[in-house]
Amino acid sequence: MCTNFIPSARTDFLDKRLGTVAPAAPGWPAETFPSYNAPVVVRSSGGAAMQLAQFGLVPPWSKDARHARELARGTYNARSETVAIKPSFRHAWAARQWALVPMECFFEPCWEDAAMQGGRATRWRIAMHDQAPFAVAGLWERWTDKASGEQADSFTLLTVNADGHPVMGRMHRPGDEKRMPVIVPPEHYADWLHASPQQAMAFMTRFPAEQMHAEPAPVPRAAPAAARNAKPQTPPPENLSLF
Repeated sequence: MCTNFIPSARTDFLDKRLGTVAPAAPGWPAETFPSYNAPVVVRSSGGAAMQLAQFGLVPPWSKDARHARELARGTYNARSETVAIKPSFRHAWAARQWALVPMECFFEPCWEDAAMQGGRATRWRIAMHDQAPFAVAGLWERWTDKASGEQADSFTLLTVNADGHPVMGRMHRPGDEKRMPVIVPPEHYADWLHASPQQAMAFMTRFPAEQMHAEPAPVPRAAPAAARNAKPQTPPPENLSLF
């Protein structure tokens, strides 16, 4: 599963590849964790539009703000095998609320050298082999807070099984199922945004390993004070439920 990524703000990618207008200055954190805002591209009357949304989908039936926060801690990834029937995701899937999430890279824990790292995983950076930005398939949702009337957009990343994948099969704890986000081929961005639910299932495949690049990217030991003190938006445990 994917809990941490770097959104792409490259103008040429957003404008030319995704067909949406890039902002003059990014209005989101440099790295995304669950509960952070990040850019997503969605279908619009003009073809595609970019909007900011919270990483961690809030379904429309969420009771209140507290319930929404609790739900979002387990809905940042959606299993493609069950997304159409799970309560948290089935409305967005049936409504064809597809999203493209532009990224420079995402991060995953690798446990291959854990014995040499005091039993800890090493964070790895996963990107394209040519370091070009890419887009991951997601779902977006709009929730209305009944108490305030305010609306909030949120999203989840779609994932597939990655057991045996030469890159993604190396990630996560030994014995755990391997998962990877659904990376959409650039030539099919528009097809994804305008797919039917049946057509969308054809996108739920593993991206070729030979087109990916992975390398260790350990978290710096001495993080800036501002990052150390940012309590509300810390990453969730790796074994958090995917609903």
